[in-house]
Parts: sequence; C-alpha cells; structure tokens
Amino acid sequence: MRLKTSFLTSGPLVGLGYGLLWALLWPTTQPDWTLQFGLRFGVLLLSPLRYWAWLIGAELIGAGLIDYLHGYTLGWRVFAFGDLPQPLVVALCLGLLRRANLRPSMRDPEEVSRLLLSAGFTGVAATATDAVMMTLAHPMPPTGLLQALGDEMLGNYVGLLLLVPPLIMLWRAPPSKQEMSELLMDGLLVMLPALVILLILTEQAAPQREFARILSLAPVLFFAFRHGWRGASLSMLVSSLGMALVDRVFTHVIPTASSHMFLAVAGTGALMLGSATDALRRSSARVAEQNVYLAAVNRRLDHLARQLRDAARGNMQAEENQRRHMAAELHDELGQNLTAIQTHVKLAQNRLKQGGMEDIGAAINGILGHMRRALHRVLDDLRPAVLDEFGLMRALDEGPIRDLLATADMAYHTELHGDPRLLEEDIRTAIYRLAQESATNAVKHAQATEFRLRLRIGERAGAALALLDIRDNGVGLPERVPRGGRGLQGMRDRVTSLGGLFRLRPDHQGVHLRILLRSSISRGETSDL
Repeated sequence: MRLKTSFLTSGPLVGLGYGLLWALLWPTTQPDWTLQFGLRFGVLLLSPLRYWAWLIGAELIGAGLIDYLHGYTLGWRVFAFGDLPQPLVVALCLGLLRRANLRPSMRDPEEVSRLLLSAGFTGVAATATDAVMMTLAHPMPPTGLLQALGDEMLGNYVGLLLLVPPLIMLWRAPPSKQEMSELLMDGLLVMLPALVILLILTEQAAPQREFARILSLAPVLFFAFRHGWRGASLSMLVSSLGMALVDRVFTHVIPTASSHMFLAVAGTGALMLGSATDALRRSSARVAEQNVYLAAVNRRLDHLARQLRDAARGNMQAEENQRRHMAAELHDELGQNLTAIQTHVKLAQNRLKQGGMEDIGAAINGILGHMRRALHRVLDDLRPAVLDEFGLMRALDEGPIRDLLATADMAYHTELHGDPRLLEEDIRTAIYRLAQESATNAVKHAQATEFRLRLRIGERAGAALALLDIRDNGVGLPERVPRGGRGLQGMRDRVTSLGGLFRLRPDHQGVHLRILLRSSISRGETSDL
C-alpha cells in the first residue's frame, strides 16, 4: 500500500514537472526548439521505467493544450499522426538500448561515444517515423520532404548534445562545490567576454558574422580542457543560447543547416575531448595514489631492510666478540699449557739424555712446536692479532696475508690510501677478513702467480667510504658456479650485512672483486703505524 501511494504521489509530480519544462521549450526557435527532443531523451534515459507512462502522458497532454491554444483543429488524426508517434518511438528505442546496457554516464570517451551513437540512432528512428507519418497525413514532394527531415534530424541531434549532458550532470554526476565555483569563475572570466565579442562581430558583415559563430565555440574547447565533459556541456549550452539570442534580438538571421552542422560536429568533439580529459585526470590521480602507496611500501621495505642489516651486523659483531673471547681463552689456557709442557720437557732434557731417550725429547719438542704453530693459525683465524697490533694498513701490507702468498710463491701488490680511523671497527675487521678470504681462495683454487689489493678510504657527504679492489691472474671462476661458491657467498653476506655493495667481475683472466663499504665518520683510538 505504501509503494502504491508513493507511486501515485511521485509519478504525477514528476510528470507535471516534465510537462511544464517541455511546454516552456515549445515557443523557442531554431536551434533551440530541438531542446524538446533532447529533454525527452534525457529524462526518459535517467528516469525509472515506472515513471515513463506519466512522462509520456504529460507530454501528450501538453502538446494537445498547445495545439488548442494555437487554434489547431484537434482530432484523432492530428493526435495519431502528429503528437503520439515520436514519444513512443523514443521510448521504444530507449527501452531497447537500456536492455542492451546503455548507461547514462560520460566518464570516458567510450561511454560518450556509446551514448552519442544511441542518441543518433534514436534521432534517426524518430525522424523516419515522422517521415512516414507526414507522408500518410500530408503528401509532400520528395525534395521538400528530404530537406525537412534532414533539418529535423540535425536539430534533434543538436538538442541531444545541448541538454542530455547537463541532465546527466545534474542527475547523476553533480560537481562539487569547488568545481562549481571554478566553473562560475571561468564563466565570468572567459564565457562572458566571449559572448560580448560574439555580439560585436555579429553586427558586422557576413564573413565576420560567420567567423563569430566559429569563435564562439573556442571557449567550449577551453572548458573541455579545464573542466572536462561538464565544462564542455555547460559552455556549449551557454554558447548556443547566446548565439540564438543574438540571432533573434539583434541580427534577425535564421540559422542555416551549415551552422547547425558545425555546432553538432564541434559539440561532439568537445564532449569527447572533455571526457578524455576527465579520464586522463582520473588515471593520473590513480597513478599518483599508486605512487604514494608504492612509496610507503618502499619505505617499509627500506625499514625492514635496515632492520635485517642491523640484525645481520649485530650477529656479525656478536660472532667477532665470540671469536675474540675464544681466541683469548685459547691463548691463555692452551698457550700457557703448551709453554708449561715445553718448559718441563726442557728441564727433563738432561735426564732423558742420561737415560738414552734424547730422541723422545726432540720428538716431543717437535710436536709441541707443530701444536704451537697450529694454535697460532687458529688464533689468527679467530681474531687476527696483527690487526690489533699493527692496524689495518700494516696488517694488509705486512701481515699474514703477505706471508701466505709468499709461501705459495705468489707476488703480492698493494695500493693503500686513506685514514682507516674514519671507519668503524667492524668495517675494518670486515675489510681484513675479505682480503684474507680472497687471498686464501687465490692460493687454494686460482693457480695464480699474482695477487693485487687496492684500498681507498675517503669522506663524502658526511660519511666515510672504503673502496676495496681485489684481483688475481688465475684461472677464474668455474662456469657452473656463478655466485662464487661458499667462500664468496660468505663474503657477499658479510658485505650485505654492513650495507655495502659487492660486485664480482670475472675478467679475461682471474677473478676481480669490487667492494664498497660505507661507515659513519668515527675518529677511533686505533693507530695505523
């Protein structure tokens, strides 16, 4: 019962409002009389189907009253052949098009083209129906009939262009307050001066008058670029009304079919341009939103990467501390015990000699010497004492790395520049470890005769940079191990944990490593003699 009451109350009101608007457009002249067709198409397109009977009925009643007021003879023939066919044909075409998923939308050029093609199809169908009815009611010469139908078809399409987009804007896509204020401001600054120029030029001779019509559509392009399809539709309606007002009041010139055609072509292009501009702006806005989102994701990833690097660096520092502790324990406990055993053997040397066991003492001393050398290698692997005693530069140039390469009969060339005190302790330790691991790999696998190490330390942008360049002239890496095996992978992980860059560059001969490490500038107490 409530639905029925709502239908009875809202339907007649909608029909009454539409009938009044339709009647107000009746006395207008070309091109504005075509606004009736655009009003009919737009209202039926936007209204629910339950209102269509009220809308068509209100239009037919209004048409009958206007015919009566103008003294036309009323009868079934006038009603059947003149007033009734066109609304029914438009309603039938729109019903079929809506079932084919026609939507009152102008968001992108594809939807605009679909809507304009549907409007053109409806206009052709309505014009063809009028042609049939005119032939049945009042036979006319073919030439005059075709001209009249052509003018009617063109006028109907112009009416669609002028009224359907504003109706869609008001009904489905109203502009925001900011957009409306910008439209009004540009209307005062652009459209009003354009109409004044139009009025001035139309009072001139024929060429200037035609030029004025063309110039009057220039603001439409401006509004299409600046405000999209809403600006194009409103500016096109205002420009058309302005031209019609000038023609009626000042020039008394009847617009020709060529001017209507120009308006139709320019209006179609302006709507397509405005819709494309809106689509481009939405796409740009989406890209900007995605960029903001990606920037936030990148910041999050950077934060996680820093956390991982800090964790890896903390693990490496904990490992170095553990190595230092183990080295100290081995040196203090095992080293002292070896010294004590060697002392006791030396004290017992005379008694062993008297007992004829001098060779046993020599063998024990040999074993103890071998154990001491092995202990020194283990201690050097755990924590290179030369790094603490001599500093980074001397450790690289004169330390165990040179002894290792000399034992393997390999030439060792160094080029060291900069102040290692700029670097943090773990960075200095990492540089020595990388050089040590590279030298070990060269001795074991490279079959090289030459090993080069270059280290440059400097300051840039408030940070200390260390560039380590290591290369040999050996056989290089095997083709099936592109990441360099376990040793090189450990070096890569060490550099990554410190936030550095690790580059493995296989040359024509040998292996070439380039490593960049960054450190906050720190003046330590470690000397580099």
